[in-house]
Amino acid sequence: MRDAPIPNPAWNRAASWRRILLIALVLLPTIAASRTMAALLPSRGGTALELLLVVVFAVLFAWISVGFWTASMGFVLLLFKNNRFSVSRACEGMDLTIADKSARTAVLIPIYNEDVRRVLAGLRTVYTSLGKTGSSDRFDFFLLSDTTDPDIWVAEEEGWHRFCREENASGRVFYRRRSSNSRRKSGNVADFCRRWGKNYRYMIVFDADSIMAGTTMVRMVQIMEARPDMGILQTPPAGVNRETLIARAQQFANHVYGPMFAAGLHFWQLGDAQYWGHNAIIRTEPFMKHCQVPRLPGKGPLAGDILSHDFVEAALMRRAGYGVWLAYDLGGSWEETPPTLLDELKRDRRWCQGNLQHMRLIFTRGFFPAHRALFLNGILSYGSALLWLAFLLLSSAQAVAEVFFEPVYFTGTKTLFPQWPVWHPHWALTLLGSTAVLLFLPKLFSMVLILLKDPPARSFGGRANLASGILLEVGLSTLLAPVRMIFHSLFVAATLLGKSVGWGTQSRDDRGSSWSEAVSAHWWGTLFGALWGALVYLANPSFFPWISPIVVSLVLSGPLSVFTSRASLGRAFRNAGLLLIPEEVELPAELAALEENLRRPEPYSPFAIPGREGFLRAVTEPLVHALHTSLLLRYRKGAPAAEAAQEHLVEKALAGGPGSLTAGEKMKLLKDPRHLAELHRRVWELEDREAAALWGLVLPPAGRG
Repeated sequence: MRDAPIPNPAWNRAASWRRILLIALVLLPTIAASRTMAALLPSRGGTALELLLVVVFAVLFAWISVGFWTASMGFVLLLFKNNRFSVSRACEGMDLTIADKSARTAVLIPIYNEDVRRVLAGLRTVYTSLGKTGSSDRFDFFLLSDTTDPDIWVAEEEGWHRFCREENASGRVFYRRRSSNSRRKSGNVADFCRRWGKNYRYMIVFDADSIMAGTTMVRMVQIMEARPDMGILQTPPAGVNRETLIARAQQFANHVYGPMFAAGLHFWQLGDAQYWGHNAIIRTEPFMKHCQVPRLPGKGPLAGDILSHDFVEAALMRRAGYGVWLAYDLGGSWEETPPTLLDELKRDRRWCQGNLQHMRLIFTRGFFPAHRALFLNGILSYGSALLWLAFLLLSSAQAVAEVFFEPVYFTGTKTLFPQWPVWHPHWALTLLGSTAVLLFLPKLFSMVLILLKDPPARSFGGRANLASGILLEVGLSTLLAPVRMIFHSLFVAATLLGKSVGWGTQSRDDRGSSWSEAVSAHWWGTLFGALWGALVYLANPSFFPWISPIVVSLVLSGPLSVFTSRASLGRAFRNAGLLLIPEEVELPAELAALEENLRRPEPYSPFAIPGREGFLRAVTEPLVHALHTSLLLRYRKGAPAAEAAQEHLVEKALAGGPGSLTAGEKMKLLKDPRHLAELHRRVWELEDREAAALWGLVLPPAGRG
């Protein structure tokens, strides 16, 4: 077998000791904090309600402790810059030459009803950047379409053909649209592997919005060449190019805290890292042999195709003996974040179901403990929201119970003295302070690293703007945290109750959320928050201040969703020098090229048919029609009933124009070259001016030749 993995690599022993340390660092403080929490309760955890409260608190405290120690070790790693396990060391001192000519890499860009203009601008950017390295002949590009929109399908074909012609990229850039988009993105990549995988040693997987520097791509191949034990190398993509307030805050957080957390993940995981599904390079042969994602048996949302397939693929690669690494110190990798809270929640709904499906895989035979822990971590990334909500509701129930139920001062055992409830304010302050430290000290660590690395924090607009940006991001995250909590709780509950989720198109622009969209999405959360707050206030006013931030956030969730989605508000912060990211202070060449490519004018066409009218162009314009039909598979005549149905569609289209057809009917015609050609011919034979105009044709006035 080519590039066989090395058994028992040197990092295994270091990883074992580090994880033992992590377990101790998490468990010991959690036990102490849980004991303190129990002591603060009226019955010291003696009732069922209090015991449940302590258990939920313990899980949540351990959860945030993992994040704290991840950030802490990332801080130490970046501060001292001495990491013998850094994968980037494998290509130190090398030029941008890939020595082995057989080390070919396929760059996969799976797309699903995406903005074709943005996809092609990104492709052109990466293709040009790679060409400057001198090693571009080792790379081929594949646009892998699962598109179901007839207009976008034709636009993809046109855009690909035009790109190949303009960049002289024929034989280097390929386009394929699947006839069946089963298993979503994982099925798309698997289809590539079956057809062309054996021709490539590596594949770099993108998302539709991914951008990567050519130098980064070459370095990734060099690292894989130097490390035959490595199966997947993941880069940490940085968020860029969004203007809305919430997206700017996420981009800022990604740049300020992301490098430290990525370094911390590398410290604890080493070769047992995660694969995030994009902006990563994969060794193709073992991926094809070992990483076929199983279909979970049964019915319901926890069965069927696994939505979060990337974690599973990483676990399968590791089980096969290959390492999965995070190149935390390798830059030049970017992505775009969701532009609105509603878009973020729509994405999270899909991720939540995918992560909860991992519950059925935790005990799969052969998986390494680290990846079982990663499955559990992914489950808790959404399950923790339900636990937080349960903790807050239990706390509220406890506060209400103190009012309506008389305390018991004398227990069932004989005693001379009553058991008075004792309040220890210093214990409460200690517990609150320790929790705050776990949550907010990593943000201070990140600021220190930036000030040491980039004095005076010029890439974030200066020291004052950096500090102000962190305070703004913390404030905005605090405001939105309860909203995310109740939505994530709903997602978890809905999934466990059997409600599945579809495969929607992601929004990749700054259009913002309308008031009607916000009201439709947030009305129930607003009502829930108002009822919760009113009940607690009427029953126990002294407890209300403790939950008032959550109540206020839920009641104002609609306006928060709308205003944080405003690009104008985000630009106002940018103009004030707040929430800046390094790419905005000094624009990288690749992102500058992306902006330029997005401004490229549309090519000239003698037909006044907009590019978004793909179906109309495929029927009317001869060149587009010829291109589309040439890319279809060989036509086989169907059953008489099917042929009659297609003939009926042709007659329907001619009688009522393209607007009379549904999207499904347009797709049927686009898949049928014979009847599409018939429709094309008969459209050009139309003599009625109004009928021809429906198809974008303008006939000369009557009586003129």
